[in-house]
Amino acid sequence: MDCYCGSSKQYSDCCEKVHKNIAEAKTAEQLMRSRYSAFVLANGDYLMKSHHSTTRPVKEKKAIVKWAKSVEWIKLEVLETTRGTLHDTEGTVTFKAYFYEKGKVDVIHEKSKFVKENNCWTYLGLSQ
Repeated sequence: MDCYCGSSKQYSDCCEKVHKNIAEAKTAEQLMRSRYSAFVLANGDYLMKSHHSTTRPVKEKKAIVKWAKSVEWIKLEVLETTRGTLHDTEGTVTFKAYFYEKGKVDVIHEKSKFVKENNCWTYLGLSQ
């Protein structure tokens, strides 16, 4: 099965590896793609684990999972990546995530900030 993140790899060779072991995300973009796939799969545990400890929305986990299940995910477009390589400690990824909600197409257009925590990439939040 093709990976949800649009990488043209199989899910088992792409985001599933990161879902099973977050250290498999070698770049900020890989982590961002794995988070998109986790939204498609409504994998709340992974969404919390991949979120930086200082900004992790633990109290919102159930609502996030409920929303992720309520929409139909269409595709992910990665527009730009700044730093976020194997040797960096921070980076940004700008993306568009398309989905159907209540009969119409909507899009999340975000520039996300990623930082390493315990030597693993994590999502910090929106980049300023």
